[in-house]
Amino acid sequence: MKERIKEFTSRSNGWGDARWKETLKQYITGWVNYFKLADMKTLLSQVDEWYRRRLRMVIWKQWKRIRTRLRNLIKLGIAKYKVWEFANTRKSYWRTANSPIINTSITNERLKQAGYIFLMDYYRKVNGVN
Repeated sequence: MKERIKEFTSRSNGWGDARWKETLKQYITGWVNYFKLADMKTLLSQVDEWYRRRLRMVIWKQWKRIRTRLRNLIKLGIAKYKVWEFANTRKSYWRTANSPIINTSITNERLKQAGYIFLMDYYRKVNGVN
């Protein structure tokens, strides 16, 4: 499953954000509907954490230039002195995606508002589980 999500979120496939979102939505809904009878809360929560980090990494990669990172982090409400420090980081995309600043600026709610669907949310919706 992770391999397929990596394929869908790869920058080299030439897809735009709208096609990513649509493909991810179709894949996640199909996968959860197929396995909805199984008890897989722990698996889905672990994969969901990885998936959200992957989305944050892709977004951070899209903000390639320091100027773009500065502008977008300021828009998201991070203090300017922290933004400057963080926009110039040389750490890898994957490591940066798990940092507290990215987690507080690109929250789960913002990802949902952007149109991304999460495994656990859809599983709860399908099974009626809280």
